[in-house]
Amino acid sequence: MSNVNYYVNHGVLNIKSLKDMNISRQTIYNFIKKHHMENVGPGIYIAPDVLEDEAYTLSLRCPKGVISHDDALYYYGLVDREPFVHSITIYSGYNPTSLTDSGYKVYTVKKDLLNLGKTMVKNQFGHEIPIYDLERTICDLIRSRNNFEIQDFTMALKTYVQSKEKDLNQLMTYAKVFRIEKLVRQYLEVLL
Repeated sequence: MSNVNYYVNHGVLNIKSLKDMNISRQTIYNFIKKHHMENVGPGIYIAPDVLEDEAYTLSLRCPKGVISHDDALYYYGLVDREPFVHSITIYSGYNPTSLTDSGYKVYTVKKDLLNLGKTMVKNQFGHEIPIYDLERTICDLIRSRNNFEIQDFTMALKTYVQSKEKDLNQLMTYAKVFRIEKLVRQYLEVLL
């Protein structure tokens, strides 16, 4: 049982991480039962004394995806409300049914654009999650502007423009790739 304990990450057990460890299914399920772990997704269990980190759970459920949009805006402090519905971006052609059925927002991009601006960060729960960098997040905000409430959209852009962390050159590089240069310039001209 101690072998299984080694793979528990901040109270979260991902059974996929045990796949190549020669630990029997029975041992794994005995561990889960003994520690009263709760199932929070396919093959993902959390300890009863742990608050679920939904962004981390989402990244485990969809390891090729990148946490994005509402979650990224909140992570970077561009909006002041934690999202009710968590967001992930995955490549076009991926079947998102199980994620959307679980209540997640799923965005898609061409496969060659999925990793553009992807970075790994440690979130407030201490988990490493894949998330888009600040400039990619702004491009996603502008590209998906119809999915955001106007006050959140405006607040995020204003906060970004005032940020010392902003990189306008990187923003324009991404904007060019996504073919939204003109739109980004229009928003920046109003705010700068």
